[in-house]
Amino acid sequence: MDLNVRTVAYQTEDHSWLGSAHGTEATDSIVLDLTLFTAGTHYPNGFIPSGMPVAKVTATGKYGPYAGDATDGRGELAGHLFTSKTVNAGSRYIGAALFTHGKVVVANLPANHGLDAAGRADVAGRIQYK
Repeated sequence: MDLNVRTVAYQTEDHSWLGSAHGTEATDSIVLDLTLFTAGTHYPNGFIPSGMPVAKVTATGKYGPYAGDATDGRGELAGHLFTSKTVNAGSRYIGAALFTHGKVVVANLPANHGLDAAGRADVAGRIQYK
């Protein structure tokens, strides 16, 4: 039995990047590979924020941050992280929800999101950017 006192920080969810409720009821379940995310860039406050563009690593089937120039599969945008995820030290994988269809307000995506024109083209017809 563990009776140690712990402090847990919570983040208020910011879904201002969503352009509408369309697509929020049908997200896909994915697994994030936390070793692909950089602390100072992708989660400076201990959370990977919702709205982060993610892509599937071909060799593992796990997901990491979208990077247009990546050659491991992360060069093709899969969608956006639907809810923020806490990054715990020592964890490698974490379950998440992937937003794959709907509208996204680009100006409200998290800092250092890395979304480019090629990524937008990858999901054309599924995600509309405004």
